[in-house]
Amino acid sequence: MVTPQTILTRKTRYAIFLVLTITDGGVDRVRDVVSGLPGLTRSVSSRAPDAALAGIVGIGSQAWDQLFDGPRPQGLRPFTEVDGETHTAPATPGDLLLHLKADQLDLCFELGTALTRAFGDSVTVVDEVHGFRYFDLRDLIGFVDGTENPVGQAAIDAVTVGDEDPGFAGGSYVAIQRYVHDMSAWNSLTVEDQEAAIGRTKLENIEMDDDVKPSNSHIALNVVEDADGEEIDIVRDNMPYGDVSGTGESGTFYIAYSSAPDVVEEMLRKMFIGDPPGNHDRLLDFTTAVTGSQFFAPTVEFLEDPPPAPADGESSTAPGTETATRAADGSLGIGSLH
Repeated sequence: MVTPQTILTRKTRYAIFLVLTITDGGVDRVRDVVSGLPGLTRSVSSRAPDAALAGIVGIGSQAWDQLFDGPRPQGLRPFTEVDGETHTAPATPGDLLLHLKADQLDLCFELGTALTRAFGDSVTVVDEVHGFRYFDLRDLIGFVDGTENPVGQAAIDAVTVGDEDPGFAGGSYVAIQRYVHDMSAWNSLTVEDQEAAIGRTKLENIEMDDDVKPSNSHIALNVVEDADGEEIDIVRDNMPYGDVSGTGESGTFYIAYSSAPDVVEEMLRKMFIGDPPGNHDRLLDFTTAVTGSQFFAPTVEFLEDPPPAPADGESSTAPGTETATRAADGSLGIGSLH
C-alpha cells in the first residue's frame, strides 16, 4: 500500500508556488529537507487542522539523477519549448517544485518559510508566486477555471501512476507554466468575443455546442482523446496571482497533475502550434507563457525513505535523462479553463 502526496483536495483559498534550482554542493541538504517535508507539513497543519494545508514536492528530471540512484519514473523528462508560428511555450529552469496550499495564507507562508530556511543556500528560488481563489473559482479574465476537472475515482485515476511503472506507482507527473495576462487588451473585447475565445459563456459557465464553438477556442484545443475517442483527464489546480496597482504582472499559475505527461504535451502542441498547424489557441493572443517546467511527485513512502544517493560524481543513466528535442511533437501545456 502506497500513500500519494496530498494532491487531490478541495479547492483551497490560497497557494504558494516555489520553483527552485539546486546549487553546487547542495544535493545532500536537499535530500534531507525533501525527506522531511511530509512530517513538517503535518506539524504546521496541526496549528489549524481545518484549513486543509497540503505541501507537495515535485522533482525535475535532471535533479532526479542528482538526488537518487537506480531506476527513475518512466515518463520523467525535461520540459521542451514549443515554438508556434505566433506564440512560444518556453522551457525554464526548475529542479524542485513546492506546491503549498491551504484555506489560510499564513499556513502556506509558515510552511514555505520553514522549507526555504531549511534549504538555506542549497537552492536558488527562481520563481515564487502567491495565488488566491478568485470569486467562484474564476480566472482574472472572468471565466470559471477547471470546470471539467474529474472527481472521485476518476480524479484518482487521472493523477496516479499505476502498475505500468510499478516502482513509482502512486506518484504523479506535474506540469507548470506561469502566464501573464494582458488585461487591457482582454478587457477591450466584447463579452461575445471573449466567449468565442474561450468556448464557454462567461456568466453562466456553459460550454458552447460543438457546431458553434470556434475551432481556435481555448476549450476546443484542450481536448485530448484516446484511441477509443474518450477524453483523457488531468487535474488542474490553477491559481490567479497579481498585484492591484497594475504596475506588476498578473495572470494564472497553471499546474496540472496527471498519470503520464503525454496528454498535457499534446494539449500544448495543439495550443501553440495549432490543430491544424497555424490554428493556435485564441486565448494566447491575450496571455503570455513566461515559464515552463515539469516534475514527478513521488509517494510519501519514497520521500521519507528514499533510495541511496548516486556515488560521488555519478548520476543515473537510465533512459529519459537526455534533453528532449521533440518541439514539433509538443511538450507540456496549459490546461483548460473549461
